[in-house]
Amino acid sequence: MHDDRSITEHRLRRVLAQRIKPAVHSRPVPLTLARWEAPGEPVPVAEGLAATYEPCAVGDPWGPAWGTTWFKVTGTVPAEWAGRTVEAVLDLGFDRMMPGFQCEGLVHRADGGEVKALNPYNDWVRVADSATGGERVEWYVEAASNPVLVDHSATYEGDRQTSGDQPLYRLARMDLAVFETEVWELVQDLEVLHDLMTELAPHDARRYEILRALDAALDAVDLDDVPGSAAAARARLTGVLAAPAHASAHRISAVGHAHIDSAWLWPLRETVRKVSRTASNMVALMDEHPEFLFAMSQAQQLDWIKTYRPELFERIKKKVADGQFVPVGGMWVESDTNMVGGEAMARQFLYGKKFLMDEFGVETRNVWLPDSFGYTAAMPQIVKLAGAGWFLTQKISWSQVNKFPHHTFWWEGIDGTRVFTHFPPVDTYNSDLGGAQLAHAARNYQEKGRGSRSLVPFGWGDGGGGPTREQLARARRQRNLEGSPRVEIERPDAFFEKAHAEYPDAPVWAGELYLELHRGTYTSQAKTKQGNRRSESLLREAELWAATAAVRVAEYDYPYEDLERIWKTVLLHQFHDILPGSSIAWVHREARETYARVREELNAITLAAQRALAGEGLEELVFNCAPHARRGVPAGGAGRPVPAGQPVTLEERHGGGQILANGRLLVEIDGRGLVVSAYDLEAGREAVAPGGAANLLQVHPDFPNMWDAWDIDAFYRNKVTDLVALDALEITESGPAAATVRVSRSFGSSRVVQSITLRAGAKAVDIVTEVDWHETEKFLKAAFPLDVKAERTASETQFGHVYRATHTNTSWEAAKFEICAHRWIHAEEPGWGVAVLNDSTYGHDVTRDVRADGGQTTTVRLSLLRAPRYPDPETDQGGHTLRFSLAPGATIGDAVREGHALNLPERTLTGAGPVAPLLAVDNDAVVVEAVKLAEDRGGDVIVRLYESRGGRARATLAAGFPVGGAVESDLLERPLEGTAVGPRSADGTVPLTLRPFQIVTVRLHRA
Repeated sequence: MHDDRSITEHRLRRVLAQRIKPAVHSRPVPLTLARWEAPGEPVPVAEGLAATYEPCAVGDPWGPAWGTTWFKVTGTVPAEWAGRTVEAVLDLGFDRMMPGFQCEGLVHRADGGEVKALNPYNDWVRVADSATGGERVEWYVEAASNPVLVDHSATYEGDRQTSGDQPLYRLARMDLAVFETEVWELVQDLEVLHDLMTELAPHDARRYEILRALDAALDAVDLDDVPGSAAAARARLTGVLAAPAHASAHRISAVGHAHIDSAWLWPLRETVRKVSRTASNMVALMDEHPEFLFAMSQAQQLDWIKTYRPELFERIKKKVADGQFVPVGGMWVESDTNMVGGEAMARQFLYGKKFLMDEFGVETRNVWLPDSFGYTAAMPQIVKLAGAGWFLTQKISWSQVNKFPHHTFWWEGIDGTRVFTHFPPVDTYNSDLGGAQLAHAARNYQEKGRGSRSLVPFGWGDGGGGPTREQLARARRQRNLEGSPRVEIERPDAFFEKAHAEYPDAPVWAGELYLELHRGTYTSQAKTKQGNRRSESLLREAELWAATAAVRVAEYDYPYEDLERIWKTVLLHQFHDILPGSSIAWVHREARETYARVREELNAITLAAQRALAGEGLEELVFNCAPHARRGVPAGGAGRPVPAGQPVTLEERHGGGQILANGRLLVEIDGRGLVVSAYDLEAGREAVAPGGAANLLQVHPDFPNMWDAWDIDAFYRNKVTDLVALDALEITESGPAAATVRVSRSFGSSRVVQSITLRAGAKAVDIVTEVDWHETEKFLKAAFPLDVKAERTASETQFGHVYRATHTNTSWEAAKFEICAHRWIHAEEPGWGVAVLNDSTYGHDVTRDVRADGGQTTTVRLSLLRAPRYPDPETDQGGHTLRFSLAPGATIGDAVREGHALNLPERTLTGAGPVAPLLAVDNDAVVVEAVKLAEDRGGDVIVRLYESRGGRARATLAAGFPVGGAVESDLLERPLEGTAVGPRSADGTVPLTLRPFQIVTVRLHRA
């Protein structure tokens, strides 16, 4: 037989595009249009409805960047359409290639109620299933003219303050039309079969069966009367559509979803509208399709709907009760997981799950994080303590170098906790359920022979409108279709239950899920990261002192509502395109403003609580909110500090520079202002590698291949400029409490001033770096070449630390050329180590070299600033103050203590006398992470602590108040059948036994 495949396939594509699809909506009648431009920011619906509208027409331009145009749409269904299905086609000027990244609309009735959204693949509104003729249409379309910002070029359109005012869109179509149901069904038949056919092998007989059926169906289509011939064409496809799937066909659990970034190429206020538009589409689709299930993550987004669209929220609640609308994930937002602090990660689940339980009576069992940029190794334990047992991710399919070896596996965290995890082989969280994607999922699935099923999230995300009726049609046709995977729409939990039952002994992946991409997100938008770190610290401090005051001072009321509101604000800004620095300028401008307000509020809460505790008096008190005692002031208490140790001396260095010493450290700063020696006097050991200089600032070119704010590519290291030219070196403090050398440098268009300080009694040298940064596409690092032979380094992560190799033996290690650490990174050889600490930096890199003398240099570098041009062309421009420290001779325990001390500075207040800690732990390895009052407002004290050094630990928890009982709890403060908390002793103390890196939450009932 002659091979005519290409002819038939070409014929199908042309007839489908030019004749059949245009016939879905027939007999178009133009609607009457009028418009009103909302001034400034979006207005309430009532204001939009009451506005004065001016006539307009199809073809008119509309919508400056970030504007809102209201269209009034009116018309009458022709009498001759009686008995026909009637829809309006409302095309705002969509580009079908970019759903979610352009204009969008929400249709309102005249009474303000929502109808549904308008999106590139969802531009229709049903008028009548069976018209009587004469129906009056009056709708109001709230249209958002969001600029298209996806071309990865520098643009000032990403902030309303700098965007243009020219119209971006042009009305394309505003008609009433007859919806030809049979033609629409024919389109679905043809598309499903075409997509299936082209995925089958050329030698597969099934491919030719479909080809001949398609050819026959096209013969039956009357191109002059598509509606009249659609049924006949469909009849010729029934046989190939009825052929059942093979028994061994891959099984797909299709989950309706619309991944919506809580901010990214649009501001937070636009996300509020995006989620409402998408949710309105989903409940409307559920009304028509009872089999449809839609999963929505991010409690924050549902809370926005509750706040701004209460009538829509009530419809959602009904659909949740009916089982069609499925809340998933249990987090406040789909946060970044690399940089979020431990307690903040716990609160993501506390407030996320609490909202879903309070509003819907639903407790999620899964964690839904498809798009975050890598996943911390602390996550499995946090997931389990939050009451979840399943984890879903997708983003690791983006890794550039190494293909992740599993799709269904057990993920093991730093403490040994394992969580059943799925990584969908479809490699997208916005599937269209097309044949190409389903075939890819089946081919790509790596558990063949052991497992047989995977999950596919389907639907247009980011404001693209969510799943469509066309996608549901594909699911129905591919439920049991020869040559295709079997597709079933079902809840995520149903998938996980089946996958776990089928593959309980799935392989284990231990440690972090490192994304071999988007490494620049550890550094971009330094002020956003600094705002997050400081907000986390201030929240810890405010809760500690507020809880202490609430227990101790009768007149003090614990600020439950304020703290919860502030926590939710901070959690929102941990979203995986805000904290990572990958959003437009508008988002980060607002984030800086928000963090400033958070700082003021939390400082006020802290000060009020401390004043209540200190009482009236003139004694100078130092409040220590760190988890370890310092200068004689106990952790969580206040008192007079004791003398810090030997006074600091400062003398000139031979050859230029200064020498600082305090009896524990001797620090040499040379004439270039570089730290050439940091000598541990107690151990007799030098920290700085021979011939090296610590605190060496280095600048690299930074022009990655694609994702500017997201990525740094390894070739950036090929060129480096050491900043050694000196403007000035001066002494600004000379002891005895501290000595400080100030170093000033200029480079490019920027200037940096560093204050290098050694304090009495300190085992670390502190460096405050003030940068006036005006570089473009440059990368600023601070290098610390250490005389340490370290096979691995430890980086702080949530509730512990993770080890990473310093070698590049395999492609897996080589790909980790930029890594994330929280407050510290530690390098050691047996018996001696060095910690490099910071107050707001996350990006680091570690390399090792062998010197001519045979020794090994382990170089730790902090990534301080970047200057990408997209999506914010002014990223990081301006002034920054960054703090970091070098601690020679530090153990892991020292790193933990010094890291907290750097991030939790003391406060000084006058009062009546010392304040005893509310709680005390007698083992420094056990770190108190949070002290607060219980969320249920009952007055119980919640203390969360963890083992910080990676070993087993016993400790005693002593309360500074009468305790009626102690219960081990989960992150939602519910009783947990754990073994870490022993029975309360006669003296009221509580014994604790912790495994390595174990997180324990203790609920203390006040007697």
